[in-house]
Parts: sequence; C-alpha cells; structure tokens
Amino acid sequence: MILNVSYNNKSITKKIDEEVGKPFTLRERWAMGGIGSPKLIITDASIEIRNLLILDNNRDTCNIEMRPKGVILRFRSLLETFALIVPYYKLTLYKGESSVYSVYRDHYFVKVASDTKAVQKFFKKLLAHKADNIPTSLEDL
Repeated sequence: MILNVSYNNKSITKKIDEEVGKPFTLRERWAMGGIGSPKLIITDASIEIRNLLILDNNRDTCNIEMRPKGVILRFRSLLETFALIVPYYKLTLYKGESSVYSVYRDHYFVKVASDTKAVQKFFKKLLAHKADNIPTSLEDL
C-alpha cells in the first residue's frame, strides 16, 4: 500500500504500525547496527510509483527503514513524502543485474542501484532480518 506520510496523521501511523510493527527502540537500533538504508537511486518502478516520481524533475531516490514485521520504502515527489509499506510475508527481493536490487510487494515494485558496498551490506542485513522474523510456513511444521 502506498501512503502519503508527509503530515503527522494518527490514522496513517496506526495503519503503518499494524502492518509492519512499531519502530525499533534506540537500544535495538544500536544492537542491529542501524535500521535504515543509505540513499538509494531508483532505476525503475511500477506504474503507480512512476506516476508519482515523474511529477518533479529531481533525481529519483528512496530509502528503506526496517521494522519488526516489515519495511517502509520512502520516496519524495513534489514536496510530499510517500511510503510503500511492505510486510515481510509480502516482501520479495531480487538481485537481477549485477548492480540492481528489486523490492516487490504484490504488483508494486522499485528497482534500485546497488553500486556501493554500503547498499549491498544493507540488503544482506535486510534478508537476514527477514529470515529471522518471517512467520513459520506450513511446510516447516
């Protein structure tokens, strides 16, 4: 789900917290070595996200915040901040080309360039955290 998170709205904050959990505490963030990605350059996106990004002439960038039950991918367009809320059970990550990671949720997707070691390190951390926190599947029982 894509939400406009530019303004402090309790109903939107409640939706986000229900979907991906409340933010980590400062102690948990410190223990994890940070929960946010560096600035990611968007190379491609689904049509809904692309329609928001083409409204201004700025470079298309985003960042990803890890939460206990999912991730929030934030991007800006026309002085507004939008967020793609992705719980771990709907999160799919692909590393297609040598320097492009793809983040999918249902029919939404964002492809980001991974040209630095920091970006690659963040995605490894994200995959490890997802593996630890995804619900148990029926095949595992």
